[in-house]
Amino acid sequence: MKSNLKLIALAILFSAASCSFTTKEIEDPDKDKLLLDLISYVIERGHFDPKTMDDAFSESVFEDYIDALDPYRRFFHKKDIEEFAVYKDKIDDMVKEKDLSFFDLTYTRYVERFKEAQEAQRTILENPFDFSKSEIIDTEYEKQDYAKNKKEIKDRWRLQLKLNVLSTFYDMKDTQETLLADGEEVDEVLTDEQIEEKAREEIAENTKNFFDLTEELERKDYFATFLNAVVEEFDPHTNYFAPVAKDRFDQRMSGQFEGIGARLQKRNGAVHVTDIISGGPAWRQEELQAGDIILKVSQEGDEQATSIQGMRLDDAIKLIKGPKDTKVILNVKRKIDGSIKDIEITRDVVLLEETYARSAAVLKDDHTYGVINLPSFYFDTDNAGGRDAASDIKQEIIRLKEQGMEGLVIDLRNNGGGSLKAVVDMAGLFIKEGPVVQVKSSDDTPDILNDEDKSILWDGPLVILVNENSASASEILAAAMQDYKRAIIIGGKQTFGKGTVQRFFPLNRWLRSNDYGDIGSLKVTIQKFYRVNGGSTQLEGVKSDVVVPDLYSYIDIGERDQQNPLPWDRIKAASYDAWDGYIDYEKTIENSVARISKSEQLKLINDYAKWLKERREDTKWDLTYEGYKAKVLKSEEETKRFDAIDDYTSNLTYQSLPYELKLFENDTVLKDKRERWHKSLASDVYVEEALNVLEDLKINNIRKSKIAGIKD
Repeated sequence: MKSNLKLIALAILFSAASCSFTTKEIEDPDKDKLLLDLISYVIERGHFDPKTMDDAFSESVFEDYIDALDPYRRFFHKKDIEEFAVYKDKIDDMVKEKDLSFFDLTYTRYVERFKEAQEAQRTILENPFDFSKSEIIDTEYEKQDYAKNKKEIKDRWRLQLKLNVLSTFYDMKDTQETLLADGEEVDEVLTDEQIEEKAREEIAENTKNFFDLTEELERKDYFATFLNAVVEEFDPHTNYFAPVAKDRFDQRMSGQFEGIGARLQKRNGAVHVTDIISGGPAWRQEELQAGDIILKVSQEGDEQATSIQGMRLDDAIKLIKGPKDTKVILNVKRKIDGSIKDIEITRDVVLLEETYARSAAVLKDDHTYGVINLPSFYFDTDNAGGRDAASDIKQEIIRLKEQGMEGLVIDLRNNGGGSLKAVVDMAGLFIKEGPVVQVKSSDDTPDILNDEDKSILWDGPLVILVNENSASASEILAAAMQDYKRAIIIGGKQTFGKGTVQRFFPLNRWLRSNDYGDIGSLKVTIQKFYRVNGGSTQLEGVKSDVVVPDLYSYIDIGERDQQNPLPWDRIKAASYDAWDGYIDYEKTIENSVARISKSEQLKLINDYAKWLKERREDTKWDLTYEGYKAKVLKSEEETKRFDAIDDYTSNLTYQSLPYELKLFENDTVLKDKRERWHKSLASDVYVEEALNVLEDLKINNIRKSKIAGIKD
């Protein structure tokens, strides 16, 4: 915990990379105009609640776009903003007229300012920093005004880089002093001057990588930033996706792709292998290793390999990925000995294991319970027979029942949603039949999506865990189970509050002919969904039956904290019958609330959440060594009382199911991942309370069965 706490208020220098550019690509204004035309057409006809594009709309786009380009006020000058402001109330007309004047001006100026900043940071890091000189930096950058001139911009970069170097210097110096105090051997005792130089070199390399990676992005990437500033004025979930971005979205939603199964990163112009994905082709082939550098790529049958040195990472990945059963030859510099070697790999479908549902069994008071973690409501975006969340959850429940499961916890914490169909199918596993969710377009009568399968896969006790990051499909399932009184919902005060439905529109479908290839897709909010009781989850989310404090309790992260969210409303309730399987449903909730109020662990977590909020609001840093050290030591001292959070354990033992135990024989990586998950479950006070609730519900079920037996 301490390593995270020490820099909790430290700004991340490199988070502005998404707004960058390169001048390598020839400008193509006709394509940009085409995109503006198509996007305006699709939104006007497809959006749930299209806004009027007027001067007020224009001003909002202007503010959001400029802020997206330079959120930390380290590129543009004040006079730049004043020059741009001529267009502040004209962007709406320019979009309609496909006028690129504003875009061209901001793009050209950003290129200029970016190069100035690149040179400024390079020269700043050539000279030592004086950590005895009294200076203060405020990392609440967005509240700063824009700099007046180059000198002021350079000074902002100097202060930020000094903070980064000071942080690294402190860590290096502290590590050396600790080793010496403990009597450990040190290869070389460095002076403060030598430590500062090493720290500065490390930050210089990181900063160079940031600027290098930024320069790889092309004009089309930069134009996408402008397009999204326009479309996100309609609501935060209407977005433009360039082809590469859409591929990544599909990969995230399906949890799979076709390729070699390696994660790559660009550093110092070279493509490095950072990770080999367990179970993938490279993992099975066993030659390519993390740390190797890929120099050239060729396809089966190619006479000559293509060098990827200096190539955009996205372009290199296109060469390496490919259809299943095709072969790629990688010319690789091995990390282990520096040798150069050709490695041939047959591509295959790569499954991202962390995307999919996972389950564990736990024995508590001689009773067996099941825990299923679902990271997202994933689905196969290509409809090619891939995995989907509902089918996987069904299979895990069957497996847990085979182990004698008497109660089930479904963990939807941090699950951002996914497939609407998957959540309807999943809800049907727990109810006999009936409505699950209502979906409504702007002017239409709501469609009621029903579970039409009368069978119930699991009719035993059910608890659903949520938090403030549980969104969309997670909220649909939690809301339906709450309205039916089928499950008890445990989590924060409310879930994220995303009650809208989006659809992807491939923009090429409106073109008779196309000289530009794939021009991307537009994700548009087309509907809102409603609970079976008629209420919307938009903004309000799902309020937990049992509220527990967590680290998000005092942080604004919900839909209500986004820009331009759609409003909350209500429609007529659907016809449904509440679950009658629990006796003392409300009493079970009361018992849980009483236990939570007495939990020292949860009190400590609540105090920690408050402390984190305070630290986030403390944005000023002393740039002297002594001042920085004093703040870090004070922070560490304050957090000692929170160490018990990490030390907590329920002493419960979680186990993988038999099918996974067989997989572990050939997959030690998966085995290690599961063991780490089980360890985290054992120290998870929220899961522990969920099991306590299951125990109460199980007792209720037994009582109900006895009562039913007497009546019979």
